[in-house]
Amino acid sequence: MKMMTKKFTLSRRKMIHAAVMGAALAASGTSLAENFPTKPIRLVIPAPPGGGTDTMARLMAKAVTESAGWAFIPDNRPGGGGNIGFDQAFKAQADGYTLALGESSNMIVNQFLYHQIPFDIEKDMQPIALLAKVPLVLIVSANGPYTSVDELLAASKKTPLSFASSGNGTLAHLVGEAWKHKLGTDMLHVPYRGAAPAMTDLVGGRVDMFFASVPAALPMIQAGKVRALATMATNRVAVLKSIPTMAEAGYKNMEASVVFGLVGPAGIPSDTVSKINSVVNKAMQDPEVAKQLADMGVERTPDATGGDATSFAKLLSEERAKWEPVVKASGATVD
Repeated sequence: MKMMTKKFTLSRRKMIHAAVMGAALAASGTSLAENFPTKPIRLVIPAPPGGGTDTMARLMAKAVTESAGWAFIPDNRPGGGGNIGFDQAFKAQADGYTLALGESSNMIVNQFLYHQIPFDIEKDMQPIALLAKVPLVLIVSANGPYTSVDELLAASKKTPLSFASSGNGTLAHLVGEAWKHKLGTDMLHVPYRGAAPAMTDLVGGRVDMFFASVPAALPMIQAGKVRALATMATNRVAVLKSIPTMAEAGYKNMEASVVFGLVGPAGIPSDTVSKINSVVNKAMQDPEVAKQLADMGVERTPDATGGDATSFAKLLSEERAKWEPVVKASGATVD
């Protein structure tokens, strides 16, 4: 009986100890989230300074700093289509103090383009906050003959036309491939190293069309150097109100947008993820931030921003399912 009592007492002590430790850990986790952040956050930007990804990252960081007082240390790590920067971010400690700015290429498309990537995007990345969905716009040279999508399509069925992109596997490339498949026309893909040289050749008439992001195309549209035929947004873009959507032009199910979002390494405590998500969403809703985005052609609409980390992860999954077959049908590879 004494032996049984002793065993029972020891077992009971272990249970109590485990319960106390569990409560302490839970309280500690809550405390960590409540006090987060206690130091500057490293923001890995997997792109060179000055481009769209860099601009979005710094705009978000500035907005959060002004709204919540959080400090960020921007760290540009370009190369490998964004894979180099992501690899560094995902290998960091999963405590919320290393985050990264993702966009469609590195969050969605790269896994279908590269034969070897040093991480598993679906297992090693924690989606945190959707920042924006930036629609593409179909543009042609202002000096060219095309004034509508119908005219462009009719011409492409008589003689194969060329379309520019900012590189193999970019969204501009994939949209062109989807266009070819959906409309049954043949076109020559001409990849460039970025949007700027593609735009230069479009203006010069060396390529026929370009599916560019609205922010990249807007200055050239406003300067009268290129002509916008249709946007690939769900609704008309505020800064291009006179330009129809592709659906309005008679071509449905051709929506395409570059997705920008804040991500981190997998394993960040869920309450920390929720806090970052909440703070970022609030900061990005500031009227001044919304105006800056609108001036770039980026709108803060319910389907394009906000939501929790789970809804962001769902969007990324849907985008991968949408673009994987396009990548495979195109035969595009990078390495």
